[in-house]
Amino acid sequence: MPYQEIKLYQTGTFVAGNRLLEPEQRSVQARTGRSNSITSGHRACRGCGEALGARYVLDAAMRATGGKVVAVNSTGCLEVFSTPYPESSWQLPWLHSLFGNGPAVAAGVAAALRARGRDDIRVVGQAGDGGTVDIGFGTLSGMFERNDDVLFVCYDNEGYMNTGVQRSGATPPAAITANTKALGQTPGNAFGQGKSVPLIAMAHEIPYVATATVAELRDLEYKVEKAMTFRGARYLHVFVPCPLGWGADSADTVRLARLSKETGLFPVFEAEAGEVTEVSRIRRQVPVEEYLRPQRRYAHLFGDHPRPDIVARLQARADRNIARFGLLPEGDE
Repeated sequence: MPYQEIKLYQTGTFVAGNRLLEPEQRSVQARTGRSNSITSGHRACRGCGEALGARYVLDAAMRATGGKVVAVNSTGCLEVFSTPYPESSWQLPWLHSLFGNGPAVAAGVAAALRARGRDDIRVVGQAGDGGTVDIGFGTLSGMFERNDDVLFVCYDNEGYMNTGVQRSGATPPAAITANTKALGQTPGNAFGQGKSVPLIAMAHEIPYVATATVAELRDLEYKVEKAMTFRGARYLHVFVPCPLGWGADSADTVRLARLSKETGLFPVFEAEAGEVTEVSRIRRQVPVEEYLRPQRRYAHLFGDHPRPDIVARLQARADRNIARFGLLPEGDE
């Protein structure tokens, strides 16, 4: 994770205002020349993490390439709320694909540009976790195997939010969705199901894989810009809370994204050619309960009939991530 040494004039915050930085050091979002790739008028829910993530990612990609980006979007929330016919909130070349073929379409666009000698134009594919982890997984693996020159971005809100909050392969254990068990000894999503696409991408040994959250703007922008320095297949997995689907306050989107990392439930790292090269360490470790309680999808774990046994299993998952990726600050491990 990149960092800059600057003098802070306030304490008790993780944020340093851009007013303390020289203009060339400011984030893309703080610059007057940002591209506003997805602009006002879209119909995302209040507090939508995916809308934030898409704006951050594509504005950073536009800056990294001098505005020469084509975006390919699988069906999903992002496509639905940004392009209700005949309107669009996109201010860059943008294509809509089917739910399951986004990576293949993005690869085709990249091949067409290469055939025309336009290697200066870069391709960004994007989808939610349904279009990445489940329905589009086969075409994504094919894109990785061919090493197509595409940056594919998954905006992970841990479920099929566009179609009614159903479970996906990225839905965490114990989370309640519209099609998981509501009653019984183990309500919610089952333990031991799903998959980690960042780890699968690493197994393909593609040039670059990274994870990020919408809580750390500079880290996310840095990883997009770094991905654009590579040729070949690249994968970015962005954690984007969904207030509606998770039953959380819309004001807590960034807070929940930060807690996902600070608990260890969502490890933030970079990898090149199948090897982890950098990790973003936890700054203030917190128990998973602090992340779970603000979300109604975990309400059955607390209240009149609490389930400390399930909370303990979720804590064990976080602890395993912390040990596996070395997420604690040096000296605390």
